Amino acid sequence: MSLVVVGSVAYDGVETPHGKVDRMLGGACTYISLSASYFTPVKIVAVVGEDFASEDTELLASRGIDLAGLERVPGKTFFWAGVYSQDMNDRTTLQTDLNVFATFDPKLPEAYKEQPYLLLGNIQPGLQHNVRQQMKGPRLTGGDTMNYWINDFRGELLETIRHWDFLLINDSEARLLSGLNHIGQAAKKILEMGPKVLIIKRGEYGAMLFHRAGHFAIPGYLLEQLRDPTGAGDCFAGGFMGYLAEQGVDPSAGKLDARLLGRAVVYGSVMGSFCCEEFGVERFRTLSRQEIDRRFEEFRHFTAF
Repeated sequence: MSLVVVGSVAYDGVETPHGKVDRMLGGACTYISLSASYFTPVKIVAVVGEDFASEDTELLASRGIDLAGLERVPGKTFFWAGVYSQDMNDRTTLQTDLNVFATFDPKLPEAYKEQPYLLLGNIQPGLQHNVRQQMKGPRLTGGDTMNYWINDFRGELLETIRHWDFLLINDSEARLLSGLNHIGQAAKKILEMGPKVLIIKRGEYGAMLFHRAGHFAIPGYLLEQLRDPTGAGDCFAGGFMGYLAEQGVDPSAGKLDARLLGRAVVYGSVMGSFCCEEFGVERFRTLSRQEIDRRFEEFRHFTAF
């Protein structure tokens, strides 16, 4: 029951009020895959350059992530650098070098095409659509997008998400995509665009899940130490989809019920919270499934009513 993840593998330079790292492993595909690997086997599709370090390959492989779809080509790996505000709710991009990612054209190995679960990271909607077309009838497909694609590739994006089971975006993206300010009205309109499920990520304020039968909300986890929020949203996506894959969900068989979706949102929030405890992917070098399940139970306790 493998999950195929498509997106960016990159290097990041990050500065927060708690420190600065000039170069660390990052990228949506990296964060999603590491997070999801605690729940289900993962296969990635991405591209890196000649500068991609062997120790970073080893980290991914150590989590059992299938790297047959990780293409290495001449040139440098995608690089992004940014600095976060004092409260870490906002960040300023200082540098974006697409490098080999500029010509990324995801091609799935044959063994990937038969897998039941597909999660599409934040890449051009046309590429997301092409990947979906390469798959042979996945049970569950979902993905992410951003303001740039919503503004400049709207038609392409709408055609792409029309074929998805779920969409993960933040609240500002939901308002932009729908053209509505009220989050409930925005969610209703987005669901009419095709996705069966909408997850709105709200950072430290938690997450909301909308589907045609209702909605579910969870607060953020109150961390004692938040060092770096980079990748938290992608780790949320990995935890959410990873848990659903672990449970063997199949919407066509009626196995995507509200209770299961709610638990997936909590696991997504748990994985996002662990990501923020250290810079980059460092927390995943020591994180265990036992810690994940323990924090899930904390969520159950502090949200009980």
